[in-house]
Amino acid sequence: MAKDQSFDVVSHVDMQEVDNAVQQATKELVQRYDLKDTGSKIVLDRQAATMTVTAPSDFVLKQVIDVLNTKLVRREIDLKAIRWGKEEAASGGTVRVSGAIINGIDAEIARKVNKDVRDNFKKVKVQVEGDKVRVFSPSRDELQGVIQFLKEQDYGIPLQFVNYR
Repeated sequence: MAKDQSFDVVSHVDMQEVDNAVQQATKELVQRYDLKDTGSKIVLDRQAATMTVTAPSDFVLKQVIDVLNTKLVRREIDLKAIRWGKEEAASGGTVRVSGAIINGIDAEIARKVNKDVRDNFKKVKVQVEGDKVRVFSPSRDELQGVIQFLKEQDYGIPLQFVNYR
């Protein structure tokens, strides 16, 4: 087993970068003339990995989310890592929406990655370990092919490839 090469497929989001993006978006909400006095706000809960956006109307809410998405992209956070919920009415006639930040690969997606890799690469061994997927092969070229294959697929979450050895 020691002669096999391997890498891990993970899906992690840098919460510090998300925090920085939220702070930049909040600062822009205070400074931008069309959003200045709307009472819109963005709240990040680092422990629960959620963001809550509150705005006085549906139109303003979409603008605030657009500003937030722009800041996240500039901070190199993939927008696939955020699952926005449904808009709901909040107190005082405002509108609120929550977004969950996805960290880790859930079991269903891990099984799908496992199946896709096994179906397309016969010499590769795949093992699901918690919230990551480990891929083994004696050939580095096979592993690079797996990485390229997984980059072309869309699993609905951002994938990173770490611990390549």
